[in-house]
Amino acid sequence: MNQLINVALPKGRLGDQVYKLFATAGFPCPAVEEDNRKLIFENQQAGVRYFWVKPSDVAIYVERGAADIGVAGKDILLEYTPDVYELLDLNIGKCRMAVAAQKDFRDNTDRTLRVATKFKNIVREYYGNRGRAIDIIKLNGSIELAPILNLSDVIVDIVETGTTLKENNLEAIETVIPLSARLIANKASFQFKSSRIERLCSQMKAQCPPLEKGACTYDSDFNI
Repeated sequence: MNQLINVALPKGRLGDQVYKLFATAGFPCPAVEEDNRKLIFENQQAGVRYFWVKPSDVAIYVERGAADIGVAGKDILLEYTPDVYELLDLNIGKCRMAVAAQKDFRDNTDRTLRVATKFKNIVREYYGNRGRAIDIIKLNGSIELAPILNLSDVIVDIVETGTTLKENNLEAIETVIPLSARLIANKASFQFKSSRIERLCSQMKAQCPPLEKGACTYDSDFNI
């Protein structure tokens, strides 16, 4: 067997979905599903080595070459713009980034909009394209508190079910961008292991839930 393909998997519920996709695509590693605290697993026969990392760190492992490929959320790729190839929209882990505010909120365009978020680069570009003056307030958690305590006018955050917003008397008022999990590759690894990574990508694509009509897969001959 040639050198293994090193795969960074995101820990958590998304990671479980992602691993099952790899397994059904022909790259199983039964040890991944054992109940233990190991972080690295390999299957020489399938030619893969998996390791679990924090979801927000996947792109770093791939960009730096510690992993050949990995699966990261589109939000991470847009916010941090890592120097990696985006190979495939896996069409899982779907949610959206949205602007949310208190239910009685009305935007006064005569004054600067105060926006609380973890995603300052995405927010800056979103409102910049609209010509809207904003003051970004960077927070790392409990973003929903900001408009309630008058720290901000609105928030920009990831919305899955909307339950947290609803329970805090907030509502999503604009969608910034739909999000899903993406297969990414280290640029050097893609060059030196191209045939195996392309084969893996092709087999993964065959197992992905179908994309909606008009959605971009980013993988037309990998568009790289």
